[in-house]
Amino acid sequence: MAVEIVKVTTKRQLRKFIKLNYKLYSGDPYAVPDLYFDLMNTLRRDRNPAFDFCEADYFLAYKDGELVGKVAAIINHRANERWGTKVVRFGWIDFIDDIEVSEALLNAVMEWGRKRGMTEIQGPLGFTDFDKEGMLTEGFDELSTMITIYNYPYYPEHMKQLGYEKAAGWLEMQFSAPNGVPEKAIRVAEMVMKRYNLHVIKEKRLRVLAKKYGRSIFLLLNEAYSDLFGFSELSEKQISQYIKFYLNFVNLDLVSLIADEEDRLVGVGISMPSLSRALQKSRGRLFPLGWFHLLKALYKKGGTEGVDLLLVGVAKDYMNKGLPAIMMAQLIPNYLKLGYKWGESSCELEDNTRVQSMWEPYDHRIHKRRVAFRKEID
Repeated sequence: MAVEIVKVTTKRQLRKFIKLNYKLYSGDPYAVPDLYFDLMNTLRRDRNPAFDFCEADYFLAYKDGELVGKVAAIINHRANERWGTKVVRFGWIDFIDDIEVSEALLNAVMEWGRKRGMTEIQGPLGFTDFDKEGMLTEGFDELSTMITIYNYPYYPEHMKQLGYEKAAGWLEMQFSAPNGVPEKAIRVAEMVMKRYNLHVIKEKRLRVLAKKYGRSIFLLLNEAYSDLFGFSELSEKQISQYIKFYLNFVNLDLVSLIADEEDRLVGVGISMPSLSRALQKSRGRLFPLGWFHLLKALYKKGGTEGVDLLLVGVAKDYMNKGLPAIMMAQLIPNYLKLGYKWGESSCELEDNTRVQSMWEPYDHRIHKRRVAFRKEID
């Protein structure tokens, strides 16, 4: 039977859209489910400030009366204006191993974009860079993270069969320092701090840090990420939302903030305990016992083995001056003190050698790769 594409128009359909991923990856040892309420807030127009400059619709795919796929169609007008493009994004895509299903979903996005004057389709991408992006192409037998996409190996094979090309590539590093920060790395960090009159911001109260530096952190990330693939600047509403999301529960021992002699924030590194196993146990839900697994991972020593390095940014006038060395020299002793055995980077563009150089002093390996695909709309 032909694939039927249905646009999401009701809350019930939106719940089906979200839950399909949980069903498709149920029991998979490497997939990490989204936190249900967080994804619901992201996809709802009345709760996500990205809709101030984005438009989107969501589609479900049915075959033989069964739900077999889903996809989001997104236009980020701010990004298109920034880059001079007419791109429709596809995101939150899932499908069974049936080329008719994947083709029907992507065709629905292309047709939706074509009606709005778009000439190219790209994805997987979210509304902004702070959403999950990139289809996994290597590392299918590696544990995923809270902030990245996991997909089965047949996904990128479908993209190739359907004539999609690579638009951008990312890699993810896993790193460790079982013996602490190497002496050479310590010397580099000390030298950089002295040369540029830098200092590490130390704040014992999270609420004070969020109030004093929260906005500056995300303005700095706006600056640091401005030249990255598909970037669009965070709005003030988004910044307020992310301050609440990232800075209300992070452990200050896992945060590194660097300022210059005028106390201007010039470097930021935010990490948190890996929630991957906790989210698997909770199945993406806080209740009835999901909160217990998440709190254990966040706050109990030994509650999880690793940390995820979520956000790293350096002011443009301090890029290539060694600030990541300061961050890691500060963070790694704290990781070891708290019992963490390894860390994982967020997605790094594969040609961003500046960022990748920060791992050279440590035991590290590339353990995942992912791709954003593109295709011209006829």
